[in-house]
Amino acid sequence: MEKKKVVVGMSGGVDSSVAAKLLKDKGFDVIGVTMQIWQDDERSAQEANGGCCGLSAVDDARRVAQVLGIPYYVMNFKNDFKGKVIDYFIDEYLKGRTPNPCIACNRYVKWESLLKRSMDIGADYIATGHYARIEQLPNGRYTLKKSEAAAKDQTYALYNLTQAQLSRTLMPVGEYTKDEVREIAKGINLRIANKPDSQEICFIPDNNYADFIAENTDRKIEEGSFINSKGQVVGRHKGITHYTVGQRRGLNVSMGHPVFVLEIIPETNEVVIGDGDEVFALGLTANNLNFMSIEDMDGEMQAMAKIRYNHKGAACTIKKTSEGRMECIFDEPQRAISPGQAVVFYDGDYVVGGGTILSSIK
Repeated sequence: MEKKKVVVGMSGGVDSSVAAKLLKDKGFDVIGVTMQIWQDDERSAQEANGGCCGLSAVDDARRVAQVLGIPYYVMNFKNDFKGKVIDYFIDEYLKGRTPNPCIACNRYVKWESLLKRSMDIGADYIATGHYARIEQLPNGRYTLKKSEAAAKDQTYALYNLTQAQLSRTLMPVGEYTKDEVREIAKGINLRIANKPDSQEICFIPDNNYADFIAENTDRKIEEGSFINSKGQVVGRHKGITHYTVGQRRGLNVSMGHPVFVLEIIPETNEVVIGDGDEVFALGLTANNLNFMSIEDMDGEMQAMAKIRYNHKGAACTIKKTSEGRMECIFDEPQRAISPGQAVVFYDGDYVVGGGTILSSIK
């Protein structure tokens, strides 16, 4: 019987490297691929920008492929990444929203683009080193199940994958803890066994979002007014791209007590600030919906919702309010609900679906 062929997206990190090893051990015909997405062609710039973009990632992944004895290639996805991730990221900030570029990259580059390219070369599946599990439910639908390693679970950033993509995807490290994954890597003497996880957005390694946006847009980022929730001007801000809902640091406005960003209004170039208790909201509205465990919603449903990657989740009631839109009301008010971020709904360990936060409900 012919082996099933799988293309493993290899970032040079320990998780994707171990994913490739586990699949080879299971008898798959494994091909390693690193997605070249960094925009700067200068070697010095690529080396300075590590994560899953830089040349160091390619070097590490190539060495792992040699140890595993699998073919390895670098595929160019620079244009896809710029259009679907970088341009989206900049555009969202200019609209006063807080985007999640990793979710866009997962959906449109790591899956849509890589899956198509992999199918073109005869692969049966693609695989990644994400901490998540894929299951086909009794209703026939594919969904994500939280990782065995709860602290590393990455289902939130993957909620937007389609049924077709899930059906062609393998995530072998979802059954392991991070420590177990590192031990597997050490067991075959991989030099990246203790390589630290990348934390920052890969195309902004210094985490200075505002400078990056200013350097990559023709739009002039102008100063504007800080206003309070009554509409009164209380200071000046540096430009809306410097702020996100819930932010306290770097406001440089003296109110005699701690203040936080409550809302960003791009139409008037104003940033609303207020007290800590004003940062809380009862619920949210969302669009750009994607369902996993169910085909669609009919009526209300109890769920747990995560409103950002490191949010522990909160009990809520969800319902569709119109085609392509839904409303989520929390049992208890939640802090810093940020338009542009993803909201992901869970039923136990399974992803029901999610969407993009449009607005908070006070």
